[in-house]
Amino acid sequence: MEGVAGIVKWEQVGGGEALFEEGRRLYTEEINAAVRGAKAAGATEIVVMDCHGAGAGWTFNSLIPDALDPDCEYVVQDEWTEYTEFLEQGCDAALFVAMHARAGTRYGVHNHTISGRDYQNLWFNGTLVGETGINAALCGTWACPVLLVTGDEAACAEAQDLLGSGLTTVAVKRGIGAQSARMIPPLRAREMIEAGAKQALSDLKAVAPYDPGQPCEIKVEFKNTVAPDKLRFRAGVERVDDRIVRATADTWWEAWCRYFF
Repeated sequence: MEGVAGIVKWEQVGGGEALFEEGRRLYTEEINAAVRGAKAAGATEIVVMDCHGAGAGWTFNSLIPDALDPDCEYVVQDEWTEYTEFLEQGCDAALFVAMHARAGTRYGVHNHTISGRDYQNLWFNGTLVGETGINAALCGTWACPVLLVTGDEAACAEAQDLLGSGLTTVAVKRGIGAQSARMIPPLRAREMIEAGAKQALSDLKAVAPYDPGQPCEIKVEFKNTVAPDKLRFRAGVERVDDRIVRATADTWWEAWCRYFF
C-alpha cells in the first residue's frame, strides 16, 4: 500500500486513521488498473491478494470490496504468506502493485521490512532483500514468476536488481524522504499501471521464477534483542549474535516456515 501514487504519510496506510479511507480508495483503484491491464492481456482468472499489514482489523483486508473490478476475485488472509492455494494449483504470473523499498533505503517512501517487527536487514543466501524479495520467493516456490512491480523509484530499482532487466516496472513517485515524494497524479498513475500490466503479461518468460537457492539460509538482523530472545527457542533457528538469527533448510519455503511462522 505504501507504493501507491498519492500516499506518502503513515496515517494513509494505518487502519483506523482518518486518512486511511483515502489511502484505501487510492490503493483499490491501482489494483483495479492492474486488473484491467491483465484482462487486456488475455488473463481469464485474476486473484487479488492484499498483503498490507494495516493493523486494527484492516490487516490484509484494506481493499474496498464493492469498489473492486468485478472481473477479479480477492483473498483475505489472517497471516502474511499464509494463503498459497492459488500458487499450488498453478499460477502463470504475479503482478506486485504498490511496493515499497526495504529498510534503510535512502529515497524509499515508507522504507521498511515487515511492519510490526524491528527488522534492520534480511538476507536470503547472502542477498539483501525486502518485502519484494519475500513475496517473489513465495511465488517462486511454486514456479510463478513476478512480471510487474509498481511503487516508487526506489522500490522499482530494488526489484529490478533482484529479478533482472526483464521485469516490467512502473514508478508512480520519486521519494525525497521517508514521508515525502514527487508524485504522478493518481489518474495518470493508474493509466501507467494498466499499460504496464498489459505489457508485462505479453511475455510470461521475461522473468524467471525467483529461487534464492538450495539449500537456503535466511538471516535476519534486528534493531534490538527482543525478537532474538524469543526466536532462540524455535526449532531450526540459530542465534548468531545478540541481534542476528538464521534458519537454514533445503528450500526457501522450509527455512521461511521455520523462522517466520
